Amino acid sequence: MAGKSGESVSISVPYRNLRKDVEVEMVSTKHQNDSASSSPLNRSDGAAVAKDCSLVTLVLSCTVAAGVQFGWALQLSLLTPYIQTLGISHAFSSFIWLCGPITGLVVQPCVGIWSDKCTSKYGRRRPFILVGSLMISIAVIIIGFSADIGYLLGDTKEHCSTFKGTRTRAAFVFIIGFWLLDLANNTVQGPARALLADLSGPDQRNTANAVFCLWMAIGNILGFSAGASGRWQEWFPFLTSTACCAACGNLKAAFLLAVVFLTICTLVTIYFAEEIPLASTRTSGLEHSKSNGTANGIKYERVERDTDVQLGKSNNEHQDETYIDSPGSVLVNLLTSLRQLPPDMHSVLIVMALTWLSWFPFFLFDTDWMGREVYHGNPTGDSLLVKLYGQGVREGAFGLLLNSVVLGFSSFLIEPMCQRMGARAVWALSNFTVFACMAGTAVISLMSLRDNSEGNEHILPNETTRTAAVIVFALLGFPLAITYSVPFSVTAEVTADSGGGQGLAIGVLNLAIVIPQMIVSIGAGPWDALFGGGNLPAFVLASVAAFAAGVIALRSLPTLSSSFKSTGFHIG
Repeated sequence: MAGKSGESVSISVPYRNLRKDVEVEMVSTKHQNDSASSSPLNRSDGAAVAKDCSLVTLVLSCTVAAGVQFGWALQLSLLTPYIQTLGISHAFSSFIWLCGPITGLVVQPCVGIWSDKCTSKYGRRRPFILVGSLMISIAVIIIGFSADIGYLLGDTKEHCSTFKGTRTRAAFVFIIGFWLLDLANNTVQGPARALLADLSGPDQRNTANAVFCLWMAIGNILGFSAGASGRWQEWFPFLTSTACCAACGNLKAAFLLAVVFLTICTLVTIYFAEEIPLASTRTSGLEHSKSNGTANGIKYERVERDTDVQLGKSNNEHQDETYIDSPGSVLVNLLTSLRQLPPDMHSVLIVMALTWLSWFPFFLFDTDWMGREVYHGNPTGDSLLVKLYGQGVREGAFGLLLNSVVLGFSSFLIEPMCQRMGARAVWALSNFTVFACMAGTAVISLMSLRDNSEGNEHILPNETTRTAAVIVFALLGFPLAITYSVPFSVTAEVTADSGGGQGLAIGVLNLAIVIPQMIVSIGAGPWDALFGGGNLPAFVLASVAAFAAGVIALRSLPTLSSSFKSTGFHIG
């Protein structure tokens, strides 16, 4: 830190993790020698404030994001179609997605709190990343081998190519694996983001965010490419069996590849992300608080403040902290905190809820729509219908691959757009784009239905219909990039001067994401069944929600500044 000798700045740092509320006043004397002030300082949460680390370290420390996103891309593109091959009807296939928003609502905040207080010698975040990655690997293996496990547990012995009934045991095993996968994804996501924040210095936030998003994009592209291939079972024929036909073998091989890729990414992250254990920083902070001293050019003077909590009450403190950190308490605190939010934040929550009501039907049924409405296949029909459905699913996965590419390029346009148009107009524009695209799915479905009704059953849809469907998938990458960034920046600006804190507001914003997901998971399948099945009713409802979100965004969101800083993408 360059500056004149003798120039000093006082910084009061509260050590909230210590038994006594002790503050250390650090009088920092600026030196000509940069290395004197480069050592990490203790933060208020007991961790060390990171100095700037090298770009290479940041890049390698984020690789776990690619591994997790690879599996998430496979989950989005393949699992809704696959569960129907086990005999679960389309009307109930959406229920399996219910665990995702539930764990996102409860598990992710709790894991974040627990990792903040983790005293492992390996650091605060890496133990959770390692455990979560192991859980993901176990979950995808269970999913991939669910048909074989169900076969061993007593499902039908008839060959999967001819049996069209429900394989109850296989479906049950699949659901267990699916829910474990959602739990594991949410276990890794929070600590992975927090690790990035711990390692990057104040001047590296945007760079670190961009690197993290780059790895996410790479994981998405590789995952959707694996899902679009559809030929893994040809390259690994030993993975098919009496209970596991082509679609199952393809899924199994793709997920085994995901395990290998995630393992490599996790090991790289754990090796290169050098964390300072929380116990060490607490001890260091306690030593500094006991006496005056000088270290690395920083003079420490002890400043104690009287508190009502005495050392003899440590057991009660521990019990109170355990209660506060429990899942139920976290949820209650989030709900009760709604009253502390600024009035403008209520409009943000309404727009966010409608935004995700419009997005989640697409996430659930994107490839299934391509297989059913565009290709007119059926995962439980005869061999020709199954083949058509598989082709549609692979075409949908290719569309999602293009979607990820468009999303990546669009992320570079968001900042200049917000500076020119304002964040409110940009968010509204994204919702109107979703409205147009989801309405476009209705037009494409009608076009495909017309072709199918003209005596062209059981043949591929015409080139125009297929191309239009893929274009819709790709175009949705633009509003998705906005959805993953602008609402969080709007929330940060709206709550900047509020007493509740931005962290609290982001937690409440998460409610506006997961509650619509729960509604769609529970209602989308039965809603489609009311109109004879298929995915079009849910997509039409999504277009209505998107249009309402755009109108409310223009009319109710506050006028914000033209400045914009990306807060990054939401994983999964």
